[in-house]
Amino acid sequence: MLQGFKEFIMRGNVVDLAVAVVIGSAFAAVVDTMVSSIVTPLLNSVGGAEASGLGFEIISGNEATYLDFAAIINALIVFLLTAAVVYFVLVVPMNKYNEHRKARLGLEDEPEPVSDELATLREIRDLLSQRGTTTL
Repeated sequence: MLQGFKEFIMRGNVVDLAVAVVIGSAFAAVVDTMVSSIVTPLLNSVGGAEASGLGFEIISGNEATYLDFAAIINALIVFLLTAAVVYFVLVVPMNKYNEHRKARLGLEDEPEPVSDELATLREIRDLLSQRGTTTL
């Protein structure tokens, strides 16, 4: 029972996922704070001195109808930066480690098994090419 649990935990994708969730959520908070503190004021300044931000109110004078485009842009920036960091800091090194480990252990990627239908179609193709009657 413990051996099965150990095999489950040592799968690359489970470890990758756990690390990505923890690091990604922590990094997202840092990026969100930086973007909210730096990018949001810059975007809001585009609207001019009288505007309350990059957006507009659907019903004038009603704050509840304010469409805040700066918040949407901030969310996109936070997502892209978080995804880039998770990819370059976690995924790329883990993939290189797995490749190195496979090479060290002499493990080769096994070719995918060919279905019976595909094998039959290949045989037909080869027979037709030997006869010289391929009209495809």
